[in-house]
Amino acid sequence: MKIGKLVIVGRPNVGKSTLLNAMVGEKVAIVSNKPQTTRSAILGVAHYPEGQLMILDTPGLHVPHHRMNAQMVHAAIGTLSQAEVVYVVVDSQVSPGAGDRFVVQEVSRAQKEKTYLGVFLLLNKADAVAKPRLLPLIQEYQSWFSWTAIVPLSAKTGLQLPHIIQLTFGCLPEGTGQGVDQDVFTNQSMKSMAGEIIREQVLQRTRAELPYAIGVSIEQFLETPALTEIHAVIWVEKSSQKGIIIGKGGLRLKEIGQGAREEMERLFHMKIFLNVWVKVQKGWRDNPQLLMDMGYGTEGASLGS
Repeated sequence: MKIGKLVIVGRPNVGKSTLLNAMVGEKVAIVSNKPQTTRSAILGVAHYPEGQLMILDTPGLHVPHHRMNAQMVHAAIGTLSQAEVVYVVVDSQVSPGAGDRFVVQEVSRAQKEKTYLGVFLLLNKADAVAKPRLLPLIQEYQSWFSWTAIVPLSAKTGLQLPHIIQLTFGCLPEGTGQGVDQDVFTNQSMKSMAGEIIREQVLQRTRAELPYAIGVSIEQFLETPALTEIHAVIWVEKSSQKGIIIGKGGLRLKEIGQGAREEMERLFHMKIFLNVWVKVQKGWRDNPQLLMDMGYGTEGASLGS
């Protein structure tokens, strides 16, 4: 049985979390079309006939402007020391830019300290790009790094996903170690997943300026056989942002809560009572205690020993 430790890196909004969920076959990371949706490294376990892949999805690498963003970038770069295989994901609909080059430079720097079994470049969203457009992209990226392989794929549709999985296992040696149980897909607690599910609902229902300014903390999580009671706070930086989330007559907040509760019940297979408030805290993205309460610490997830 082969067991591999895999890290997915890339700039924001290239589809890393969608790829993680597709490989695992379960929703373990929230997704949206807004950059910086992923704020901490998230572990997913993908089970295949060949073995298991322990996969870390990481926050998008970017220039940080707040303590929270700095911790996101630190967590993403820190995962590279744990990897045996690295996926560098880029958006094939966009020409290579400074952000993509920064990601490749970080992988190259990390490789000087640790030899990877494979480093793959994945041209995501290839289903939306004409084939003639892909060739110059491949040629450009080939000049940046000595890749194990460059694979155009679509995390959303599954295009070429079996191929990259086959290539990945081809890099891994036969192992004697024990994997995890077949029903284990992540090491995230239900409490942390609950906070992320609420944030996902906010991202889906608010305007573009809000994603960077909202965070979610779980104030209370009481699990009983009959009912799990969750009390959560959505943090914003301005009163105007609070009004956007609450909506006219509280309708948007009600929709956020209902959508989050239904998603939790589907994923957790239990009855949920969810109570959500919105609070204003100016500069919360630079508040160490609030960031820790939200799970945005500097360590992030781990691929284990």
